[in-house]
Amino acid sequence: MYHDVPVLDVHGHVSVPMSANSFLVLMLGSNTPMDSPIGQPAAGPARVTVAEFRAAAESHVAYLDERKIDVQVIGPRPFLTLGWMEPHLLPAWTRYVNDMIHQQCTFFPKRFLGACQLPQVSDADDLSHCIAELNRCVTGYGFVAAYASPDPAGRRSTPGMHEPYWYPLYKRCQELGVPIIVHGTNSLDPRYRVVPHNYQLGFLTEQYLAGQFLSHGGVFERFPELKVIICHCGGALDRFIPTDHHLAQKDLSNNLFYDTCGYDMIFLEAAIKQRGVGRMLFGTEAPGSGRAVRPETGRTCDDLVPVIGGFTFLTEQDKKKIFHENPARVVPGFAKVDR
Repeated sequence: MYHDVPVLDVHGHVSVPMSANSFLVLMLGSNTPMDSPIGQPAAGPARVTVAEFRAAAESHVAYLDERKIDVQVIGPRPFLTLGWMEPHLLPAWTRYVNDMIHQQCTFFPKRFLGACQLPQVSDADDLSHCIAELNRCVTGYGFVAAYASPDPAGRRSTPGMHEPYWYPLYKRCQELGVPIIVHGTNSLDPRYRVVPHNYQLGFLTEQYLAGQFLSHGGVFERFPELKVIICHCGGALDRFIPTDHHLAQKDLSNNLFYDTCGYDMIFLEAAIKQRGVGRMLFGTEAPGSGRAVRPETGRTCDDLVPVIGGFTFLTEQDKKKIFHENPARVVPGFAKVDR
């Protein structure tokens, strides 16, 4: 909570026992799709019990409690989306991930809301092949958003997010009234190999490019009710003043949004000032990559409620918009959680 206002976090990822991912190794090793073990006796080939899954979820809840986060949208772990795998394996892996997300939401229905992974194939004609899984998750599981990777294959071979390839996804998300959460995934660029956890470079570049393509293209003219959230403050910031023709001279305040998942305080302050309070949604990725401890506070970087709460350039109303009002407006599914 922030001053009696529930804190709504749009950027979280499912927490599972590490052994749950043995299912992925079995599929990759055998090159054979398998049924999701969630709901099967003894959790099927993953050999993970419901109690073990629940323990991971309980740890996640405790982590949120320590950071004063009331409700979090959880989706796939982006670095484990693995959109480069064989296309005949992707649907099975995606279904299992979404089943795990749903399971965590059912454990703690007042704390978690689901956002689905999609079985994106970069070289498909379009994203029509993703609609069945999107429908299953939204209409069957009650998920409130869909994750989309700008380049799931990691080779910069995917059409830009302004291109018709994406239109089936945009059309269906607009019909369902669920936002798209844009998050980078793996990068197979060989130049990145020298950098540890180099998928983070893919996050930055692909998320920034997605924002550029979406703002300069005609997506929101074609799909005026579509809402898109780009993670990590949009990946990178713009270096031009707002009236410069290098930036799209459009009002995108009802369509294109950014989360606050930037851990450097200078970067986060600049992002809020540049994007504008009305387009910023609270997001932390807690628990995730923000575990480094700030020396001045002794708290992890993803403990962002006190950081944003302490920004003196924001009014109290600004802070309440970021923590609660903006997420509730862009992700209508937050209304499902009656606190």
